Amino acid sequence: MFNARLLKRSFKNACHGLVYTFRYEQNFRIEIVIAILVLFATFYFPLSLAQRIVILLLVFSVLILEIVNSILERLIDFLKPRIDQSARIIKDMAAAALLLAAIVSVVIGVMIFYPYIRQLFL
Repeated sequence: MFNARLLKRSFKNACHGLVYTFRYEQNFRIEIVIAILVLFATFYFPLSLAQRIVILLLVFSVLILEIVNSILERLIDFLKPRIDQSARIIKDMAAAALLLAAIVSVVIGVMIFYPYIRQLFL
């Protein structure tokens, strides 16, 4: 059965998580600024619908992975408060996944935006 009160609480909790991440995760704040710039460019340049969808998917994939990476770091710190080689490897692997997503996003973003940016300077 649909319960509006529970749905409202779920959205409130999700918003609290976003605010918390923004407040305490420097990389997330940096990525938000970059995302805003990229989204502005996405709607400034005459991109195709498919290109806009790709950009949106990439931007939000990186932001989502940053949140997941932060969750893993906090969970590992909670479960293994001491420095542990296994914990460090898990954290490094999660960070590597985020790094790869960011690199791929930049490469694809350059491929999409380059013709439009080049035309601005010609």
